[in-house]
Amino acid sequence: MTTVGRPAVLEIRDPADGSLVGTVKAATTDGVKTAIAAAKRRAKGWAATTAAARGIALKDAARSLRARAGELAVLIASETGKPRGEAEEGVLAGAGTLEQYAELGPVHRGKSLLGDSSATDLMVPEPRGVVVALTPWNDPVAVACGLLGAALVTGNTVVHKPSERCPHTGAWLGNVLAQAFPDGVLQTVQGDGSVGAELAAQPDVDVVAHVGGTAAGRSIAASAARTGAKVLLENGGNDPLVVDAGVDPVWAAEQAAIGAFTNSGQICVSVERIHVHQDVADAFLTALAAEAGHRELAPLVDRRHREGVHAQVAEAIAQGADPLAGGFLPDGPGAHYPATVLAGCTPGMRVLTEETFGPVAPVTVVADFDQALEQAAAGEYGLAATVLTTSMVHAQRAWRELPAGTVKINNVFGGAPGGAAHPRGASGSGYGYGPELLDEMTQTKVVHLGPPGP
Repeated sequence: MTTVGRPAVLEIRDPADGSLVGTVKAATTDGVKTAIAAAKRRAKGWAATTAAARGIALKDAARSLRARAGELAVLIASETGKPRGEAEEGVLAGAGTLEQYAELGPVHRGKSLLGDSSATDLMVPEPRGVVVALTPWNDPVAVACGLLGAALVTGNTVVHKPSERCPHTGAWLGNVLAQAFPDGVLQTVQGDGSVGAELAAQPDVDVVAHVGGTAAGRSIAASAARTGAKVLLENGGNDPLVVDAGVDPVWAAEQAAIGAFTNSGQICVSVERIHVHQDVADAFLTALAAEAGHRELAPLVDRRHREGVHAQVAEAIAQGADPLAGGFLPDGPGAHYPATVLAGCTPGMRVLTEETFGPVAPVTVVADFDQALEQAAAGEYGLAATVLTTSMVHAQRAWRELPAGTVKINNVFGGAPGGAAHPRGASGSGYGYGPELLDEMTQTKVVHLGPPGP
């Protein structure tokens, strides 16, 4: 059975030159139901597999992924425009994540409780059952491996829908990883957002884990409210960067450029808006425009996405923003867009209030640190924030007062391995990575084992 309005075939074009990469058949409604039913049938057997055996299977999957990382990187580059070297780094990061969860899963333990000496009392983690994982295109392997690895090693079966913008990557990844597990334990389903919505609405789904846009995340949460599934959401962000007085403006511009332009701005925790102190604003803007001017960026994922990015930029310019660099649609094929710096931005511009997800650095000038924090804390999102400051007092205030799951001081992409954060507001809910993700993928059963009767 097909669904009205759903594309039967996904057609993917190379964002560098517009050439056809290939086509992939999308799942039908019957296909969605069949995948969930198979996952449900396999759930009990996979849950009964020992934690050690599940960890070994995950290591085998990671080994296969490492062995073919270069091959997959070529495919990622052709579908998403990500440079091949960066794509391979993402694949290897995904393999590393699988290896990490392969080690953490078998030692993920419950608790013994101190009850009566004649009894045993336990808190035992158990798999939740069937997990639907909906993953994005901007880092398709690393993000997917986090959700898939944590779900599988804790004994859940998984139905994975990769983004419709990189279905060949998702199919390739699914084929390689699934070979390490029994049939039906890990399945890949292709399709657009309507397929994801249909998966999330199935009554036999126990967890829906989604990394993507806020609108889709809210729709998933509404579906889960009807079925009772647990929801893990890492959704959109509008991450601020605060540049305090007293910092080196050239160094601050380098940090801003890294945050705003890496992967052409297509990172969940990209710098989306900049609030710079008036004392360093002129020098900072000059340096940031220079940074933008000498950066050659990979294309955006496709022309449809580019249209959305440019619409925000063009609207801001029409409302008075000054394009110090970029801000135009380049000629030629593909989905290229230049590194863009917008000065003179004012509160209320969409480029400041919404997620742009492109190589755009909109800048507002603030009178003092209080105003910077106030503007940085504004809005519905709460994924991450960065503050550049020489003041320990301001640093302490920033991490305590900013309503974001992650706050970084003096490094836009810094952080130790193993960390996990709760996105806030429109940015989502629940742990999406780190050791704590194992807790999200399990449920706790309390057991009281007493002696037999008198």
